[in-house]
Amino acid sequence: MKRILLKLSGEALAGEKGTGFDESVCFEVAAQVKKVIDAGTQTAIVIGGGNFWRGRSSQDMDRSSADSIGMLATVMNAIYVSDVFRRAGMKTSVMTPFACGSFTELYDKDAAVYALDEGKVVFFAGGTGHPYFSTDTGAVLRALEIGADAMLLAKNIDGVYDADPEKDQDAKKYDSVTIDEVIDKNLQVIDMTASIMCRDNGLPMKIFALREEDSILRTVQGENTGTTVTV
Repeated sequence: MKRILLKLSGEALAGEKGTGFDESVCFEVAAQVKKVIDAGTQTAIVIGGGNFWRGRSSQDMDRSSADSIGMLATVMNAIYVSDVFRRAGMKTSVMTPFACGSFTELYDKDAAVYALDEGKVVFFAGGTGHPYFSTDTGAVLRALEIGADAMLLAKNIDGVYDADPEKDQDAKKYDSVTIDEVIDKNLQVIDMTASIMCRDNGLPMKIFALREEDSILRTVQGENTGTTVTV
């Protein structure tokens, strides 16, 4: 693959703590991405905000306000992980769809592609910049805009199941599944809006567990470490 968008779970980056960051996990991710970059695959990254904020579970709060906090949580994540990547020897750029003073660059598609061509890891933070859109939808949108060959989702779970494996011990994991099956069976790989965007624009996905050894690198190299979603 020439260019990928890697979606990282905020909760997965928190490790066993469940909140904030596990620095060892972040440095392990950085070490893998550096190998991916060195091998010639351009990499953009979107990080969820669940290690700081799960606004949708706050039923008493205005949805727009809750989503705004969630967007800011993804900005904090991107700034921190970007710094980890720089300490690991990579050049980075953090882009947001809204102004954050001097902390980030204002998102521009051409500038993002240029940065990727220059060998930088580009972090897309702040989602779409609007409430009612998840980081899944923001990640698919950015992947399509930059012409990514695939979207890789590194999660706490090791793939796509036909039921919740935490609730159903008989849940079966898919090695491969079509995006139409994901939508028709509501498999909740990503939210429905993002799934339909993938289907309509031919964007394949690979879902795998972040905590498995070298899972990012192995997935980029073509190994099916979790579930492949075809289009």
